[in-house]
Amino acid sequence: KHLTKTRKSIMKTLFKLRILQSVWTPQSPSRLFHKDNKRLVSQMVSHYESINRCERELPEHFNFASDVLDKWSQLEKDGKRPATAAFWWINDKGDEVKWSFEELGFLSRKAANVLSDPCGLQRGDRVIVILPRIPEWWILNVACMRTGIVFIPGTSQLRAKDIFYRLQASKAKCIITNDTLAPAVDSVLPDCQFLKSKLIVSEGSKDGWLNFQELLKVAPADHNCVKTKSRDPMLIYFTSGSTGPPKMVEHSHSSYGIGFTVSGRYWLNLTPSDIFWNTSDTGWVKSVWSSIFSPWSSGSCVFIHNLPQFEPATVANTLSRYPITTFCTASTAYCMLVQHGLTSYKFMSLRHCVTGGEPLNPEVMKQWKTQTGLDIYEGYGQTETVTICANVKGMKIKPGSMGKASPPYDVQVVDDQGDILPRGEEGNIAIRIKPTRPFCLFSQYLDNPEKTASTEHGNFYITGDRGIMDEEGYFWFVGRSDDIINSSGYRIGPFEVESALIQHPAVAESAVASSPDPIRGEVVKAFVVLAPAFLSHDPEKLALELQEHVKKVTAPYKYPRKVEFVQELPKTVAGKIQRKVLRNKEWGRA
Repeated sequence: KHLTKTRKSIMKTLFKLRILQSVWTPQSPSRLFHKDNKRLVSQMVSHYESINRCERELPEHFNFASDVLDKWSQLEKDGKRPATAAFWWINDKGDEVKWSFEELGFLSRKAANVLSDPCGLQRGDRVIVILPRIPEWWILNVACMRTGIVFIPGTSQLRAKDIFYRLQASKAKCIITNDTLAPAVDSVLPDCQFLKSKLIVSEGSKDGWLNFQELLKVAPADHNCVKTKSRDPMLIYFTSGSTGPPKMVEHSHSSYGIGFTVSGRYWLNLTPSDIFWNTSDTGWVKSVWSSIFSPWSSGSCVFIHNLPQFEPATVANTLSRYPITTFCTASTAYCMLVQHGLTSYKFMSLRHCVTGGEPLNPEVMKQWKTQTGLDIYEGYGQTETVTICANVKGMKIKPGSMGKASPPYDVQVVDDQGDILPRGEEGNIAIRIKPTRPFCLFSQYLDNPEKTASTEHGNFYITGDRGIMDEEGYFWFVGRSDDIINSSGYRIGPFEVESALIQHPAVAESAVASSPDPIRGEVVKAFVVLAPAFLSHDPEKLALELQEHVKKVTAPYKYPRKVEFVQELPKTVAGKIQRKVLRNKEWGRA
């Protein structure tokens, strides 16, 4: 009898430890709920939504793992949540992983014990995690929430110098990475006085490194989630460092954990029966926005394709093959998809498409609608914030607009003194922080009080972006403050010129930056990637044609007085065009 119980216990553990493969197939997405179950789910989501809308006080204590994920797990156990996956991962080799919320809880508790015991980490310690889109990234994210350890993501494209800077600046006590980056970590290790442990996600062992997968197998599955305060630090993101060394943006357990409830429900339009695919790299903040907090706040399934790089054909095939209902990618990626051509694909389940991170060109939106029949709902935010503005389902879409302010933010356009400007006038996009600072705004730039203070003018947090609010409350992005081109007294935003250029069939991609000029001070210069059919055209004639095209599409003073044809544009790992690189190149030449 004792042996039978032991065998059952072992079989149960093995059943749950399906880390890299699964035989369980979730039911197809269904919107049919029992009336009482739907009400129960709605009550849980609505509770956090009401906090987001400032209708309830922020609780003293909050932890996303225990207060959201474990609640979905309990609803699952009680049969009050549809039997669909919470996490669904695939790669290009045919591997597949699917977890319910219960299995996610089981694995993340084991991972929490790995961090606490073999790694020796305690509540408040910081850990840098540099992993590609593999399931372990999600397990570790939740494990850090359970232990109160501060999670610091990094992109796999970081090099030894980048890693060393982040280790020293953050004083991280642990780093977690894979075989690819472990040698880079080892190369800087002698100078890292704060680092105490190294954890590798690998099938093989490596000297001086603890093996996560081996430790996970033997770790106990019992773990009591720490009781974190709402304002306790949960995440640190390093900014891009466009105006100096990368800065550390600190977020609390509630800022992202509760702050994405409204955008998850309305901008992303998610429900517990949705399967949501967001293509973001794990090093970009959009990954936690749309691959953790927004979907799991809504009880939705997070779908991940471990794409080594963005390939339009692979993305289109994935949208056709899998029952993905909601899709999010960068506007540059949408541009690549419509240029690839989508009319031969059938997206049987897809019903809602969103984008963020960079402005969406109206022409790309138009082509996506023509080829798929679906609108793209643009949202706007920063590493320092949750969603600031968004186009939500049921709202009139104005092509080129970022939509309206998203709760709890009071968003305005202000001048350099922090005074609100009239509708229709260009100024700084800003968030009201006085008399009450929104709980979902970042806590601080860690160890940089001067930078934190510099973002506040009067009653507002200044985003650093320029924009316009129209009479109906829609916001229109003009450009980053340092991207604005001032030519002979005319202020020109690069995005509007790029939007004009993309409408010409010769233009596959474009970026606009300032270029020095002895008469006008600076002028508009366009860097253009040509569509394949135009590569053999005469460049001088084509440049003139593009200039005339821009004059006809938008105000003539905005046309690019200089045009350079390039093979590719400099981009961040998230796919955002780096205009600063082009601008610095131009001024460096001068």
